Amino acid sequence: NGNAGFQQVLERLESDPVCQRLSLKSFLILPFQRITRLKLLLQNILKRTCPGSEEEVQATQAYDALEKLIKDCNENVQRMKSTEELIYLSQKIEFECKIFPLISQSRRLVKCGELTALDFNNLSPKWKVTTRPIYLHLFNDCLLLSRPKE
Repeated sequence: NGNAGFQQVLERLESDPVCQRLSLKSFLILPFQRITRLKLLLQNILKRTCPGSEEEVQATQAYDALEKLIKDCNENVQRMKSTEELIYLSQKIEFECKIFPLISQSRRLVKCGELTALDFNNLSPKWKVTTRPIYLHLFNDCLLLSRPKE
């Protein structure tokens, strides 16, 4: 997004009839779609092979290898999404002092959301309740509380 030259080239390429007006994202997703189609193809091959034959053994080995590949791909996609979330969050959150690095290979965001903090002021004759929003960010290794800048 920050590189205007890249954006212009990308728009020109995506509008080119050779690319069938498909976005870059669709070309990046295409290999994953092919892998899942291969899995379906191997399942059909396994249904049609004779039990105990050499073909069945080879098809089973190929199927197992493909399942491992798909699992690895999914794990890597999840890891990248988690890293992107941490990068986005680190850009939004401003620490008064840096206690620990927010972005880490082992850290991932589990859940986040807004809560309302209630402050009771019992110094006045009437109990006065004030509210302010706070945010909880639950990571796999810590809990971070934040509040919007005033």
